[in-house]
Amino acid sequence: MSSKEQAEAERRVRQRLVEPLQRLGLARPTGVTAAQFEAMIDDLCGRLSYMSEMNLDALAEQAAARPGGRDGNRFPIAAKLLTWAAEIQPPADSASPLMRAVFASAIGRAAMAEDWAPELLSFLRKNRCWPKEYDLRGIRERAVEARQRLQKQDEQAARGFIVADTEREFRARREAALDRCKRIVEAVASND
Repeated sequence: MSSKEQAEAERRVRQRLVEPLQRLGLARPTGVTAAQFEAMIDDLCGRLSYMSEMNLDALAEQAAARPGGRDGNRFPIAAKLLTWAAEIQPPADSASPLMRAVFASAIGRAAMAEDWAPELLSFLRKNRCWPKEYDLRGIRERAVEARQRLQKQDEQAARGFIVADTEREFRARREAALDRCKRIVEAVASND
């Protein structure tokens, strides 16, 4: 996204989310200075710039129904808005700084080299947190199971058996996830 497109997208977030909530009279969160609130709004506009107008409107409606503060008269904090936004319209893989950082790290390099990147991507999309050692063990175990499943499909096909549609769909989903991982790695490499 060019800087002009980014600025336009951020303006759209301000117009479709921030301004409607402010028109409702929602005040800045308690304990947040005016400068901190404006910085929060600027950051929020940047982070939500990927969202469509329809989904921004849905987020605004949800935020209006669940305002922050004890009396329900405060602008929701950014963390809450970002969580709701991810439920309404998850960001694309390339839009997630967490995914880019993980795939740029030693973890991501190992995942690509050892063929467990699709399972790592699935974990990141679901949990939105940096994987711990315990998580990595589970991710690797799921990758082993996935590779065994694919190997079984190959063996069945080699013996002349018809591979079930569900199994072909599984293979296609895993290959598509691997392609997404490769695009993330390429995007990270192009930014270096």
